[in-house]
Amino acid sequence: MGNVVLIRELTEIMKMKNYYSEYLVDKNPPGSIFAAKTPKCMVTAYKSGKVLLQGSAGEDEAKKWGEAPAKKQTIERKKTASGSLPPNFGSLSVLGSDEVGTGDYFGPITVVAAYVKKEDIPLLKELGVRDSKDLNDDKISAIAKQIKDIIPHSLLILHNEKYNQLQQSGMSQGKLKALLHNQALAHVLNKIDPIKPEAILIDQFVQSSTYYQHLKGQKTIVKDDVFFSTKAEGVHIAVAAASILARHAFVQYFEKLSEAAGFKIPKGAGAQVDIAAAKLILAKGRDVLPKFVKLHFANTEKAITLVNKKRG
Repeated sequence: MGNVVLIRELTEIMKMKNYYSEYLVDKNPPGSIFAAKTPKCMVTAYKSGKVLLQGSAGEDEAKKWGEAPAKKQTIERKKTASGSLPPNFGSLSVLGSDEVGTGDYFGPITVVAAYVKKEDIPLLKELGVRDSKDLNDDKISAIAKQIKDIIPHSLLILHNEKYNQLQQSGMSQGKLKALLHNQALAHVLNKIDPIKPEAILIDQFVQSSTYYQHLKGQKTIVKDDVFFSTKAEGVHIAVAAASILARHAFVQYFEKLSEAAGFKIPKGAGAQVDIAAAKLILAKGRDVLPKFVKLHFANTEKAITLVNKKRG
């Protein structure tokens, strides 16, 4: 799939709209002037002047409007402390990864690795991609649906039952996260091969030395041009996109859990979660917990205490 972003004046965008008149779609994406779907290309023009052409004929279609080849950007690397980011990092083509759900008692851990080409950065900003913590669930869902077909990505979901089995076998949550990040990154690298990202950025949850210690013995370990950063969603939009896709998947799964429970399950790990877990035990029995929760959280004992008080 060839995705191309053009910058055009309004007069030319209107010419494009006229050119694609027979392919115009009824519902335009937020902030757009028009959207058209040809047999081999989706064309979306935004009020900012950006025009996205995506599909197997994206690059050929762009040539009709004077698309010039993008100049290759060189990476300026500072020879400072190990792991320091290049000064132009935010404008590079980057493969980023992030996870959601590790601090939630209910629900799975979702990990996403997403590759964002430098040419697509303006479009993702136009679509509102930023740290998922700054967005509500409805906004996350809307953005995720728009970007999932634009950027190559890999989504991994570690369901509660499997999580509890691995955790009880002695595997720490840190090791589980490292394995998931590594696997998701490897999946995307395979998807985009022979293209190589200019850098890989992992939202840091542990020191890099510990991260690689967790991966010892794995057949494939992604190590080339890998950087770690806390609050990585603000360092490169690839991690922000990964965060949104991971959050969207988490929310969707959470809704299924609520349906299975028969009531709306709260997120997080606070007192309201203890009450919900107690309600679940009273309704369905303690044996259902492994399907819904991370058993080793302190919430489990608190919920059991509430159940005993209720029954007593």
